[in-house]
Amino acid sequence: MILVVGANGMLGRDMMGVIGGAGRGVDVDEVDITSLESTERIVRTLKPEIVINCAAYTDVDGCESNAETAMQVNGEGVAHLAMASREIGARLVHVSTDYVFDGGKGSPYVEDDATRPLGVYGESKLAGELNAAFNPDHLIVRTQWLYGLHGKNFVETMLRLAGEKDELAVVTDQIGSPTWTVDLSHAILALVKTGQRGVYHAANAGFCSWNEFARAIFEEAGLPVKVAGMTTDELNRPARRPLYSTLDCGKLEKDTGFRLQPWRSALKAYLRLRNT
Repeated sequence: MILVVGANGMLGRDMMGVIGGAGRGVDVDEVDITSLESTERIVRTLKPEIVINCAAYTDVDGCESNAETAMQVNGEGVAHLAMASREIGARLVHVSTDYVFDGGKGSPYVEDDATRPLGVYGESKLAGELNAAFNPDHLIVRTQWLYGLHGKNFVETMLRLAGEKDELAVVTDQIGSPTWTVDLSHAILALVKTGQRGVYHAANAGFCSWNEFARAIFEEAGLPVKVAGMTTDELNRPARRPLYSTLDCGKLEKDTGFRLQPWRSALKAYLRLRNT
């Protein structure tokens, strides 16, 4: 049995859908991962063979003003899952982020590149990666720019704003790979089924700026919204963002034979599904 922690979240719900009958999901109503006692209780009771952690505090700007909570959920929570899963001989799969990098490399990041988070969110997620090692049988999957049917995300924000405005300004100097949670779930399952361990990168193929992504969303949705450019400095958000944090997913493809589809075709598929 595969236990999905954070099963009611955007990634967790798609992960459950991809796993199917082999999965059991839990969320905050059944487990508090910031408590070792609560975490051990649910893991001992359910006795999964694999634990997939989709739970996270992902409000990047909110993390700056709630650093303690961010570290409890994204850092200490993973330590508790690692210790509890190790105790019963289960493998831990932990989902991490491109924010562990500073975005200054200038080319796609590979798994063993040096980490250097710019803010609290990235620091807390890196702490989670390090804490996953409390269970030697662990797998870390870094991803980025997630969107899906079951949570707040950039695609849904753009579509909502399209109903309110005919022109928007979106940053042009942050580059990454928009990733559909369904495709990421299939990548994680491919890694699990082939028994991989260590660190892997998984994101939809290709890359773009947030500005280009917004334009693509409106084009694919047939919405006549004008998209102006702006810089990250002009946006002036509390948390610093990595400017070029594209992930090299070659290791994933080499070791599993699985390759996530290009980000634009994933967006098309998402919008089709959304509108059915």
